[in-house]
Amino acid sequence: MNAPDIDPALIEQPYPLQDHLGFRITGWRPDWARFEIPLAPFLMNRYGIPHGGIYTTILDTVMGYAGCYTGDPATRRLAMTLTLTTSFLSRPEGDLLIAEGTRTGGGRSTFFAEAEVRDTKGTICAKGSGAFRYRKTS
Repeated sequence: MNAPDIDPALIEQPYPLQDHLGFRITGWRPDWARFEIPLAPFLMNRYGIPHGGIYTTILDTVMGYAGCYTGDPATRRLAMTLTLTTSFLSRPEGDLLIAEGTRTGGGRSTFFAEAEVRDTKGTICAKGSGAFRYRKTS
């Protein structure tokens, strides 16, 4: 129970989109991942709520990571998205979105995942599901 949600050795340098949008991994273990994104004005749509693309991006990311855990920083596993469905459910309160994704099944070359995005009060703001294909590494 006191163990951290992620081994610090597994935290990778942010890639350019991740760095630009400001989301970060805060939990990762077999078949599960968590990302958080602080809300900033440039992430909002014209109604003053997070743009739908922000939800979709973090859902896609957290589900992909959920299926790619190896536990070894020297052995990276990557996946590409085959399908992605996003449902928008509620407006967030607070200044942070928290996404948790779970690998729900699959095999050697593909996997399926589901995820939710919650606000700081625990309200589900968006849900997603997707199918992913493992990428071959060289």
